[in-house]
Amino acid sequence: MKKIIIGLFILTIVINIFKNKEDFLIPDEALRFRVIANSNSLEDQLLKSKVKNNVETEIFKLLKDVDSYSDAKEILENNTYLINEKVSQYTNDYQINVGKNYFPEKEYKGVTYEAGEYDSLVITLGSGVGNNWWCVLFPPLCMIEEQENSMEDYDYQLYISKFFQDIKH
Repeated sequence: MKKIIIGLFILTIVINIFKNKEDFLIPDEALRFRVIANSNSLEDQLLKSKVKNNVETEIFKLLKDVDSYSDAKEILENNTYLINEKVSQYTNDYQINVGKNYFPEKEYKGVTYEAGEYDSLVITLGSGVGNNWWCVLFPPLCMIEEQENSMEDYDYQLYISKFFQDIKH
């Protein structure tokens, strides 16, 4: 009897882990944003942060009232010139790609985001071999992080779960 109870307990835990993982998946219709540094030198990492902050501010203005994936994608595609202007304030050695781009697996605040090709804006500085920064532009997870910088991991997971349930319905 004891083995059955232990077995059921373990099965329940495994089911809850897989169920919870599905709750946190980024929907197929999502736009990501990634900035890849030239290298991991302090100078290159600081440049990455400056570019990210400057571009992110502009993108937030563009997407703040957008409530659909297609609108967000169109706005991003139609405003690459603004993104170029923002990046070129800091460097002339960069590439910008809006479209399908590879993202490595990332775990953030207890949520695992799978590796793969995603619709996105990717800014590669120099040779692009340094550490990167990324977030999700739509749904607006980048903006959540900016507004709720002190959001605890548990709150973040609950918010993400609720946000994606609302999108599905």
